[in-house]
Amino acid sequence: MALVFLLLVSVSFIGISQGQLKVGFYSNTCPDAESIVSGVVQNAAQSNSNILPVLLRLHFHDCFVEGCDGSILIENGPNAERHAFGHQGVGGFEVIDQAKAQLEATCPGVVSCADIVALAARDAIALANGPSYEVPTGRRDGRVSEVSLADNMPDVSNSIQQLKAKFLQKGLSEKDLVLLSAAHTIGTTACFFMTKRLYNFSPGGGSDPAINPEFIPQLQSVCPQNGDVNVRLPIDRESEQTFDKNILDNIRNGFAVLESDARLYDDVTTRIVVDSYFGLLNPIFGSSFEADFVESIVKMGQIGVKTGSKGEIRRVCTAFN
Repeated sequence: MALVFLLLVSVSFIGISQGQLKVGFYSNTCPDAESIVSGVVQNAAQSNSNILPVLLRLHFHDCFVEGCDGSILIENGPNAERHAFGHQGVGGFEVIDQAKAQLEATCPGVVSCADIVALAARDAIALANGPSYEVPTGRRDGRVSEVSLADNMPDVSNSIQQLKAKFLQKGLSEKDLVLLSAAHTIGTTACFFMTKRLYNFSPGGGSDPAINPEFIPQLQSVCPQNGDVNVRLPIDRESEQTFDKNILDNIRNGFAVLESDARLYDDVTTRIVVDSYFGLLNPIFGSSFEADFVESIVKMGQIGVKTGSKGEIRRVCTAFN
């Protein structure tokens, strides 16, 4: 993995941009910025706990297109990035808008929408009993939002090789792929994404053989063939409300709900990463899932960032200045 990391930092893709991000970027210009965002996220979660995984997913989808620059927030017609097929089901926009409105009232023109997305994801993880961590800030908002730019988003039906390639293109390793996929520990998915895996996985039909046989009836009862594809089910069996490593244990034992999660155990490299968080010596002497996840999501939050004179600080998150 060390060799992989050395290769990653030398590639010329969008990659990871340290730029001028730093923890406490707004400590002088808007000292209450992070607490304002936290307050908005807490209030939103009190009325709808499902908003927590939604905000986490929003951060991921923002960073994977044009970098972490708030491009997914723009709403300027049908060609806006947020309407891409790869972004279907992404939400949380109203929470970001509420936080931005409060920030503009307190310190106008200072805090970017891109930073609000990253901070809101951090707060969502903490509210789901996940790790607390510092978020480097100082991102500026992008000036491009185009639906076609999201054509290469990771997809639940991608092979493990396709997933690894898409993450590598963003400067992320196989370990990052496993850890960021583990964000599925909170939240739900729609039966729409299960139909092929349950009923038409191979040319002859049938279910994905990677699914534990005792799990198939449970999945089919929630998502019957020709049933309502909008019905939702937990992605992390028996632990969908808590941010923990249970999702990885489910993957190991054939209880992965999403096909892309199941594929993590098909590949030798990603399987080793999954297994590293279990065993007699873990977590005292083994890998710490929480610490490693934080490292990966902070790394993801630096993909293609705009800093300094690049980009802008939007007045409202849904429109360019």
